[in-house]
Amino acid sequence: MKILRLVLCMVIFSSFSDAFSQTKDWPSLNYFRSANEKLGKPALGENRVVFMGNSITIGWEELCPEFFTGRPYINRGISGQTTPQMLLRFRADVIALRPKVVVILAGINDIAGNTGPSSLEMIMDNLMSMSELAVANQISVVLSSVLPAYDFPWNPGQFPAEKIVKLNKMIKDYADKNHLIYLDYYTVTVDGRKGLKAELTNDGVHPTVAGYKVMEPLAEAAIAKALKQKRK
Repeated sequence: MKILRLVLCMVIFSSFSDAFSQTKDWPSLNYFRSANEKLGKPALGENRVVFMGNSITIGWEELCPEFFTGRPYINRGISGQTTPQMLLRFRADVIALRPKVVVILAGINDIAGNTGPSSLEMIMDNLMSMSELAVANQISVVLSSVLPAYDFPWNPGQFPAEKIVKLNKMIKDYADKNHLIYLDYYTVTVDGRKGLKAELTNDGVHPTVAGYKVMEPLAEAAIAKALKQKRK
């Protein structure tokens, strides 16, 4: 009986240790630490741009590396992340890199409940805080619309379409009021039921190469506008 109790305690401790190891770096501050150290300061005249986001952002570089190669574009997307996690790593993964522009694409995982229940107001609080940190450090801000999604394959039954519409309006209103750049991916990627167009995705949430090819010129135009705004 004592041996059984000992084994049970060891199993519980092991499970607790595994859970703790997964959550002790909750914002993933160490994820890009080495890459950030190697990157160093921008070269003289470099128009460095940091892309802050989740799997949609990092997937962009994975599927379309040519968009980032040869450009001063730094991808700092982490799959599955929500806006509170991004806010906690914003100084390390954006401000410390001294970009001229940050492109923020976030919010879909909050709506999906990846790190627990989150209201649209909570999402906006985090987006606003990231924007304010950037502006305070002379970084021009591009706030991206959330891409459309009819449902989540990893958490079905959420039907986020209307929440995304409302959140995008909140993002646009905030950007307009604060003279930030609003990057509208939503309008050109949405289908008739307010989901992501089938020809642009394989799972209804993440873009394919075709999806990113639609997004690329929009991002470039927004970055160009932000750089001009920065020089005023």
